[in-house]
Amino acid sequence: MADKAYKILAVNPGATSTKVALFQGEECLFSKNVSHEASRLAEFTEITDQIPYRLDIISAAIREAGVSLDGLDACVGRGGGLMAVEGGTYVADETLLADARRGANGVTHPAQLGSLIAKHFADVAGCPCFVVNPPDTDELQEVARITGVSGVYRNVHLHALNLKETAIRHAASLGGSYEDYNFIVCHLGGGVSVSAHCHGKMVDGYDIVGGEGPMAPTRAGAVPVAEVAAWLDKGHTTRELRALCHKSGGFVSHLGTSDAREVQQLAAEGDKHAQLVWDAFVYQVEKGIGAMAAVLHGKVDGILLGGGIAHSTELVDAVRDACGFIAPVTAYPGEFEMEAMAAGATRVLDGEEELKHYTGTPNFQGFPWDK
Repeated sequence: MADKAYKILAVNPGATSTKVALFQGEECLFSKNVSHEASRLAEFTEITDQIPYRLDIISAAIREAGVSLDGLDACVGRGGGLMAVEGGTYVADETLLADARRGANGVTHPAQLGSLIAKHFADVAGCPCFVVNPPDTDELQEVARITGVSGVYRNVHLHALNLKETAIRHAASLGGSYEDYNFIVCHLGGGVSVSAHCHGKMVDGYDIVGGEGPMAPTRAGAVPVAEVAAWLDKGHTTRELRALCHKSGGFVSHLGTSDAREVQQLAAEGDKHAQLVWDAFVYQVEKGIGAMAAVLHGKVDGILLGGGIAHSTELVDAVRDACGFIAPVTAYPGEFEMEAMAAGATRVLDGEEELKHYTGTPNFQGFPWDK
């Protein structure tokens, strides 16, 4: 429990909106998903060119709500654009901000604006600015990095912020800390993350941007390489292939929708294709959980299901039926991203967690035999 109810502003940019929330301790004083006009965003050549426009809209929304930012203890931004790091809370210094600005990880995504927008508010308030468990959090154990192709290694892109916060909350509900337990944690939303957490480290998981793991509403997931090669031989492009990995695969490819509720409704109305796609999705999530159970040598204290699709009692019941023999299954529907950012800042301000410094050097740079 924090010694003080810190006042913290959290900023999480998305494709056409920015989530902003103000916390006083665990109480949320203000929360709004501020919309941005897609036509205006399209006018900007570089994603970072959007910052003044987004700032104006966000600031106006805060003023209109009559919210005071006086006395801020910290600001926290979503940590996109960074090189792979271990989990934790990082100070948004010039090294981190420079990498966010240029998208050092090679992925252009609105999340890279999070630290930059938060830093603006932090500078005005004269308070520190942080990033918590950024998207490129990478704590893979070495054996998990090896593939069957020399020089090709596994990386992970996961919903690290929500996965770790879900594990932290569940550990607290058991009377302990994140470091005391082993969990399998899933985020089930537009993207699907299945991950193994061993005593406070996310030691394995699937590269949901790179075409691993279960299919998702917008992602293809794992597909046989030889079949992909044959698909490319038919005239498809690598651009199409990359799109299948992160925006046009999964439910979108099969059924033309990314809405899991719509897929379930179609299935309930007797659409056999939709039923089989939904069943395959659930099956693949269950199989992924089984794989992570093996990673943890069967020593699993809980299977945790988060994200929007975890609102589906049908899915939760199916996972419990298939995987309950491994460990108890608990659903945490929705996401805790805003709360997670504020909580990470609080742990640092309270001295419960050591503040980390971003170096710009990825925490995995190959093995000695590669050099």
